[in-house]
Amino acid sequence: MSTTPPPPVRIGALAPLTRPGWTEAGRHLLAGLELAAREANAGGGIDGRPLELLVRDTAADPHRAEAAVDDLAGLGVTALAGEYHSVAARAAAARADALGLPFLCSSAVLDALTERPTDRVARLAPAQSHGWRVYADFLLAAGHTRVAVAAEPSLYWAAGTRVLRDHLAPRGGTVTELDARTLPPEALCDELATGSRDVTALLLLTGFPDPAVPIVRAARRDPRLAHVLIGAPAGQPEFPAWESLLGEAGAAIPFLRYLPVRPTPLGARVESALRARLGAAPSFVAFEGYDTITVLAETLRAHGTDRAAVAGAWPRVTVEGTRGAIRFTRPADTPVQQWAWPPVQVADRDPAAPTRFRTLHTATAGTPGR
Repeated sequence: MSTTPPPPVRIGALAPLTRPGWTEAGRHLLAGLELAAREANAGGGIDGRPLELLVRDTAADPHRAEAAVDDLAGLGVTALAGEYHSVAARAAAARADALGLPFLCSSAVLDALTERPTDRVARLAPAQSHGWRVYADFLLAAGHTRVAVAAEPSLYWAAGTRVLRDHLAPRGGTVTELDARTLPPEALCDELATGSRDVTALLLLTGFPDPAVPIVRAARRDPRLAHVLIGAPAGQPEFPAWESLLGEAGAAIPFLRYLPVRPTPLGARVESALRARLGAAPSFVAFEGYDTITVLAETLRAHGTDRAAVAGAWPRVTVEGTRGAIRFTRPADTPVQQWAWPPVQVADRDPAAPTRFRTLHTATAGTPGR
């Protein structure tokens, strides 16, 4: 007598896997999602039912993200997971909320992930206002109060600029905006060198590799800017492609990463498995992916696979992730259920060995930027 295998519990997984999405981030995110799903199944799945990921490429496109949510909802997924780009995640979150589909966002940080408060959407990455205030504290501690941003037009970059300005201004700081879309890298350097603003830090609020890489190369070649710190709060230097494209020129450029200074035992084990899977050191985005499925698997085991039950369970979830204990609350002015907060650090690549990272500044989990 044959037995019918139990139907899988399906999770929709969103990631930028083609351009113009940041494909390297998407690959790391997917590696973490898939590793956690494989381990969940090795541990018996969800009450004996296998966990199945249905992967969709958003390419950082809000319209593709919305269409993917519609497609996955029609296929009967219990929940959504993933996404890296804030603009795509925001579109996916709005559509998921409208359809009653729980969505655990892995990596997008835009504060206004949804227009209105909702219990259907939860997030692991810290809100942009939290992480970027930590970065602003780092700048202040290092003596940088005159800051320029080379920015491209987008909701995400505009929000980051506003966070920096609001945090620096009460402490005597200024933020000067330079249009990275219209100013070629050499002209941007001229603006910095000939202006009367006494800028000591230039932050890259731009896409990668263009125009971020050409701007770094131009600034590093310009002796007039030898005293100017180059920074990249959005985390572009975290990924191996940064080092391969820029080498020594890409070192000593501080960025945000959402990892503890010392890995937890689980984090160390997962780091080894992710490294084998990726063929390179995993970024914090890979750990975010792993933690996403770990949280969803535990939630499904404890509260069932009904969509409404999953969405209502976020405040009661406590899961040991790779970067500490994960719990969800609703911080003030945050419309979604939020892990408040994962560990945040400012790091850079060591000039003496650009494949190695240095920790420059930390914010303890649960501690806001001041």
